[in-house]
Parts: sequence; C-alpha cells; structure tokens
Amino acid sequence: MKKLKIGMISFAHMHAASYLRSLAAHPEAEVIGIADENEERVRKFVDQYRLPYYADYRDLLSADVDAVVICSENARHAELTLAAARAGKHVLCEKPLGLSEAEMTEMIETCRGNGVQLMTAFPCRFLTPVAQAKASVDRGDIGRIVAMKGTNRGTMPGGWFIDPALSGGGAVLDHTVHVMDLMHWFTGSAAEEVYACAESLFHHQAIDDAGMVHVKFGNGVIAVLDPSWSRPKAFPTWGDVTLEIIGTKGTIRIDAFAQKNDVYSNERMKAQWSYWGDDMNVQMIDAFVKALIRGESVPVSGVDGYLSARVALAAYESAARREPVRLDPPLTSS
Repeated sequence: MKKLKIGMISFAHMHAASYLRSLAAHPEAEVIGIADENEERVRKFVDQYRLPYYADYRDLLSADVDAVVICSENARHAELTLAAARAGKHVLCEKPLGLSEAEMTEMIETCRGNGVQLMTAFPCRFLTPVAQAKASVDRGDIGRIVAMKGTNRGTMPGGWFIDPALSGGGAVLDHTVHVMDLMHWFTGSAAEEVYACAESLFHHQAIDDAGMVHVKFGNGVIAVLDPSWSRPKAFPTWGDVTLEIIGTKGTIRIDAFAQKNDVYSNERMKAQWSYWGDDMNVQMIDAFVKALIRGESVPVSGVDGYLSARVALAAYESAARREPVRLDPPLTSS
C-alpha cells in the first residue's frame, strides 16, 4: 500500500500533538520526522514515536517527504508554507492561514504555481452535527438562508497567543475563523462587508479577548458572531462552537460539541464534560491524507482559509475605524 510521507513543522500550536497522533495511527500515512527549533518542546513526541528530529525545518523539507503539517505561531505560517511549496511539498496549515491578504494570496499562488495543494486546518467541518446540518441545507429543508448567528467562546490560551508579534491578533482573529468558515461553506457566498468591535474585557491583557463581528455576504445573508476568550477556568471545557441558521422555511441550530456526558466529581470539585463523540482532528487528517493519496482536491482549500481570515482582519479595521468595512472582491479558486 502506498503511504503518504508527512513531516511535522513546529509544535508551537497545541493542536500539533493531536494531528501527530492521528497521522501515526493512519494506515495510509507515514510520519517522517518533526522539525522545531525548540527541541525541548518536541522531545517527548520524538521519543514516543521514534522519529527523526530536525532543528531546521529546511532539512526536513530536503528529506523524502510528500507533505507537511504546519503548527507554528501564526506569524510564521506564510514563511513555512512558501518554503514547503517551493520544495514541492503539499501543506496542511493551522489556522488562521495568514496575517494579511497579501501574504495569504502569495501562499495560495505559490502552492498553485509549484503544483502542490494547500489545505487549511478547519476540523469543525468534519463534525457530525455540522455535516448533517450542511446536508439539510443543501437539500433545501429550511429554504433559502436569510441570517446566521454563531459563537466560538473559549478559554484564554496564553503564551504566544497573547503576543501580537507572533499571533497577529487576539480572540477576534483566533476565534472568528472557524465559524466564519462554516458560514461561508453553508451560504456558498463570500463576505463583502464587516462591522465589528474588539475589546479586552476579561483578562487584563494588551490584546483583544472579546468582540462581536457582523457580516453581510454577497448573496444578501447577514450574520453575527461572538468570538471570545470568555470562558473561565472553572468552565467544564475549553469552549464551544455553535451556529444558528435561519432560513425562509425553518431554522437549524448546531451545537458542534454536544456529544458529551456531564460528569460531577468530588475529586475535581467542578462539573466536567466527558466528550464521547467525533474526533474532528482524526477526520480532518484522514480527509487530507486520502485526498493526496488519491490525487483529489483537498476538501478545505487555502482559499477557504483566506476567506475566513480576511474577515477577522477586516474586523480589526472596522473596530479601529468604528464603521463598516467593505471587502475587495476575493480570490475564487485554490
């Protein structure tokens, strides 16, 4: 059986460990090695999976690798993706895809020009409640979509996420992109106007941890999204992803992480959620590997990542100007 040879670049983002587990268990994937300038950060994974370690990602790109998974700080996504594309490697890049329209456009065009695919890490698309809602919308069960209301309210992650030089933004950037991708996916239309606020309300850091993002899509749909780091440490889990889709004939409400049990433990002295449902990262990794093995298009493209990230970037511009921001016509193909 042909296996896809994959390298991991950076474990700065906490999702890297889950992606590695998924890849290591995949029958059609072979992890070739891990590159990270911080050896201490990846030593336990290198030892556990008995993988080669590369202090310089360029050495990994020179190895016999078909694709790479990039989980670096946001500010390095463009640098690493461009290097991988020029080395002829397919890329799965953690969200947000980039920190400016210019760099995201360059990432997409460089991958295209070098004949490699660029996928954005949006695992929420692969959750059963989301997939079933998309199928319902596509069948016309609720008629034409009129409006949407979403949330992605999580726990403040700390670390480099609250350093603007590395993250590019706070909660509005971190938590707009997942649900905005779902909104684009459900409507089949791109955002054309953004009106937003972004504030620091919960954690007394010099970066936004709360906001409200209002969007008008090209097909007339209006939407509002709460992207925040508003969940306290006492909350049962890190956060939520919800979406209400209002149509001309009905409404669908999605609670993406509802596959859970409530646990009350004297040992922990707080309520907990024991999640029993889909592993969205496993399903996303599976889709990435299978698409490349079969020579098919990846299911979530670089353009998908660009479309959602540009809304978050426009949200900061709108918040600073205190007025709506019109978006330029977007890229339309990956």
